[in-house]
Amino acid sequence: MHQVFTSWSGDKDSCLACYQAVNSRLKVRYLLNMVTEDGRRSWTHGQSVELLQSQSQAIGIPLIQRQTTMANYEAEFKDALLSLKQKGVTGGVFGDIDLEEHRHWIERICGEVALTPHLPLWGQAQEKILGSFITSGFEAVVVVTKADLFGEEWLGQKIDLDFLSYLSELRQRYGIQLCGEAGEYHTFVTDGPLFDQRIEILETNTVLREGYWSLEI
Repeated sequence: MHQVFTSWSGDKDSCLACYQAVNSRLKVRYLLNMVTEDGRRSWTHGQSVELLQSQSQAIGIPLIQRQTTMANYEAEFKDALLSLKQKGVTGGVFGDIDLEEHRHWIERICGEVALTPHLPLWGQAQEKILGSFITSGFEAVVVVTKADLFGEEWLGQKIDLDFLSYLSELRQRYGIQLCGEAGEYHTFVTDGPLFDQRIEILETNTVLREGYWSLEI
């Protein structure tokens, strides 16, 4: 059985990709998350490191968090992959769907360290991906929204069939991507078939930053 890591942001796509990798008989040994230089937040969606650690504990897969500046991101990511390779990892799982520049970057970096990239969601219809996430039994909430598309009231909204219906309306009006590939929104997963324990959100507040609403959990 191939041993792999999952590139982890705590959102629906990285979680579903991890789940599909497990179902395809890949052994996911680690979750890998890049965090800001001060060690406080994830680079991808700005979630606190403690939140992502809580997911790791609830899922039962160790989380590796590497601090980096944006300028050193690629070098630190490659160094993290080399460390994982020394632990017996032979490939990485990524939740990318259709952004070609992301895929090219992933394939180049993995190629440079001789690891195999796995992109289980790649090329799937986004409606199918969201539907599969929901019907598989995952639970997630919206934690970041683009303020000109979603009001503050959408923060904390559950990712369910009603939300999918609303997104379909927005796609017709504004041409958004259903899975938020262009940064329209981001999510945080609290439960599902990967999880041994459910994460309970106890307290939140909202912040508006640079045109995006964020839910501070």
